[in-house]
Amino acid sequence: MVWDASPGLTLTNAILRIVRAALPLMALYVGKLIIDEVVLLIQHKGPYSLTYLWELVAIQFGLSILSDALNRAMSLLDSLMGDRFANRTSVRIMEHAATLDLDQFEDAEFYDKLERARQQTVGRTVLLSQVLSQVQDLITMGFLAAGLIIFNPWLIILLFVAVIPVFLGEAHFNDKQYALYYGQTSERRELDYIRYLGASDESAREVKIFDLSSFLINRFKQLSEKFYQASRSLSIQRSVWATVFSMLGSAGYYGAYIYIILRTVSGHLSIGDLTFLTGSFRQLSTLLEGILTRFTYVSQGAIYLKDLFEFFEIKPHIQPPTTPRPFPNPIQQGITFENVGFKYRNAEKWANRHLSFTLHAGEKLALVGENGAGKTTLVKLLARLYDPTEGRILLDGHDLREYDLTELRKQVGIIFQDFLRYQMTMANNIAVGDIGDKEDRPRIVSAARQSLADQLAARLPQHYDQMLGKRFNNGVELSGGEWQKIALARAYMKDAQLLILDEPTAALDARAEYDVFLRFADLTKGKTSVLISHRFSTVRMADRILVLDKGTLAEIGSHEELLAQDGTYAALFHLQAQGYR
Repeated sequence: MVWDASPGLTLTNAILRIVRAALPLMALYVGKLIIDEVVLLIQHKGPYSLTYLWELVAIQFGLSILSDALNRAMSLLDSLMGDRFANRTSVRIMEHAATLDLDQFEDAEFYDKLERARQQTVGRTVLLSQVLSQVQDLITMGFLAAGLIIFNPWLIILLFVAVIPVFLGEAHFNDKQYALYYGQTSERRELDYIRYLGASDESAREVKIFDLSSFLINRFKQLSEKFYQASRSLSIQRSVWATVFSMLGSAGYYGAYIYIILRTVSGHLSIGDLTFLTGSFRQLSTLLEGILTRFTYVSQGAIYLKDLFEFFEIKPHIQPPTTPRPFPNPIQQGITFENVGFKYRNAEKWANRHLSFTLHAGEKLALVGENGAGKTTLVKLLARLYDPTEGRILLDGHDLREYDLTELRKQVGIIFQDFLRYQMTMANNIAVGDIGDKEDRPRIVSAARQSLADQLAARLPQHYDQMLGKRFNNGVELSGGEWQKIALARAYMKDAQLLILDEPTAALDARAEYDVFLRFADLTKGKTSVLISHRFSTVRMADRILVLDKGTLAEIGSHEELLAQDGTYAALFHLQAQGYR
């Protein structure tokens, strides 16, 4: 993944680190030669030359300058590579998330995986630098160990045996740390959510009105203290065992140190050899300690990266056909539901069941029913945001699954009641309806005119280039009704054959909603459309009305036909009418 993010930076970094890894051995060896030359000069009787000594000092000075330059260059490359890696990983997460199904995003377990994967894009710069430093130190150890092996291979064995317990201890506690973190994912999301509620412009009004601050603060304290105590217990255990293992490592180092001193005193080694070997052993010990300390973070990060790879392994259930059927343009017959049922994941009740009806080409169909009757689920099935749990949906006589998924959704324009309020310019807020034409200003203006949002644009200081929302500087917050007009403009921005309005006018007054739907009816002539509304003055404009009751089809017919049946629709109509008398 690092190589894919930036091959050039990765290769350059690798070369610099290999060069840097050889410098400690070179510096120690040059130091040995300097000391031996000084001892020789002290013992020499008569005239002598210092030329060779100054050459060695100059070489050591050059190695020092080179080492510093390489360290700075590697730090720069680590930073650049980390940014590249983080950006590329974030893009990959968004790209993969775009391929997954809507019902997967509505599953708590999936969302935990997504959250853990998203967190892996933060702090990966440090992990990347640690991994590369780990490799560099291992190469340096290889050079230093080669020098010690020539002298006495038993010293290397002693050194590595001393640090094995440290290695195993760190691996054990890394696994325990990850298990603790993994088990807390859901509650940590709750902790982040409470932190957000307690200090957010979106929640400030209700927090004050309902005096929720004490409740939120107490819940935050409860969860954070729980996490702290669990982490504290594990940290104490880790610290105690790390101290014990570190003592073993120190014992191994000083055992070797004593052996080298004795060999020098006995005359088997020169003073330069003593300096070189003790320096090599000291650096090996320091490098091992650094590697083991860094291993704590590297292996921990590697374990957590498993979450990232697990996320990329998740596959969508809704798959496009290998040989898709051409999408009809225009739709000839319409869309037919054949005994369609849908149940949400982990739900006991069916959201829709036994739905059998036909939405004819060019027809305007209204959906009516109490909250929770399954109206929004039905329109999501129309757009193939869900696949039916049972039954099938046909488009011009062929299963919806036979058509290309991307082309199908291009032909469906849908505005939900909980539409997003994008913190962008007004033009971009409208253009999201067909983002490929975001530069087509005449088309954006036309869509705004159709939804009556053009009057809002005329009042804004920067018109269509006005930033909306409070998140960014110079942003203007809109009323609920104004936001809904912009959302409606998105539907008109999309040149789709099927237009669906899922209660997007709920924030408008009855007169404004009636005007919007009159325009909607006029602009969708010849197109198939579905509208959901609780106002029967609007619903009666549809060609037919489908009444849902607990997810099943209760009635279907025109306004007059349903009133004549004196069933569910008539009861709801008369109930609402009483409120206006």
